[in-house]
Amino acid sequence: MPVAFVCRTRSAMSPQELFDLSRNIDAHVGSMTKSREKAIAGTTTGLISEGEYVTWQAWHLGVRFRMTSRIVRMEAPTSFSDEQVKGPFKYLRHTHEFRPDGSGTLMVDTIEFAAPFGPLGRLVEKLVLARYMQNLIEERNEFLVSQAPPIPEPNT
Repeated sequence: MPVAFVCRTRSAMSPQELFDLSRNIDAHVGSMTKSREKAIAGTTTGLISEGEYVTWQAWHLGVRFRMTSRIVRMEAPTSFSDEQVKGPFKYLRHTHEFRPDGSGTLMVDTIEFAAPFGPLGRLVEKLVLARYMQNLIEERNEFLVSQAPPIPEPNT
């Protein structure tokens, strides 16, 4: 049974702006400087679209990983989903939703994943990976919403 969690993040950006920023490879790289993440194959810069893939290389938990993800579903500007097609997880799916919320957007990230290695993998999921992955998504989202242009001061 995969691990699942949901992160909710509010932003002053419009759904379209946040949708585009969330699928921007360069913004993702900017949000993952701690893990030295970089795009090394597939769509490696700019916006990624349905059917396209990206291969990431990064350091997580002291280990270098490579993971290839493909955008498997996209409904602009309300949602898109990506899935691991090759990498360290037995299964990984990330659904991104963008809901109008007052004068901004509520971004909802639903993550589902399973580690390999049977019972040992399930133990690592519970002890380490679930919290690590949630922190990673929360940090990514904080970075993304910080990219919103400043709201101009009213003329006095």
